[in-house]
Amino acid sequence: MRLSEEESAYFHDCSREVLAHHLVKSMSGYTQHGTTNRLEHSVRVARYSYWVSNKLKLKLDRKSLIRGALLHDFFLYDWRTGTDHEGAHAFTHPEAALKNALAHFEINETEADIILNHMWPLTITKMPGCKESFVVSAMDKYCSLKENFNRVKKVKWIPQPAK
Repeated sequence: MRLSEEESAYFHDCSREVLAHHLVKSMSGYTQHGTTNRLEHSVRVARYSYWVSNKLKLKLDRKSLIRGALLHDFFLYDWRTGTDHEGAHAFTHPEAALKNALAHFEINETEADIILNHMWPLTITKMPGCKESFVVSAMDKYCSLKENFNRVKKVKWIPQPAK
């Protein structure tokens, strides 16, 4: 996936405020999938979401798509320990991320919808309410799978014949 110079400049303009925030920067201290940290994952989801929306020529709010994707996992605890949060993480972290986003940024309805509904279809009752949310939800699943499979990429899936 490659963004053009113009696309990269737009992405940076839209993401500058979010990525400069100290709490967003702190997301680099939390492992997300495999060896990927939460900040890397969020930036990857935002870049893929933006890239796909451009390639498919979707008519949507690209700035909100980028900002919502960057903040979709803006929860500040280690979900693997189970000590900093209550309930099943996959179902509860969107609310924690939205609460943090609202406390630290001016969030519009589209960005809130992206953050709150990005776990769909797992969270079947929290279906995306806009095109931007569908794109981010799909790219979140794609990036998560890619990041997890990178852990096991050295595994030989096809047995090699004996020499």
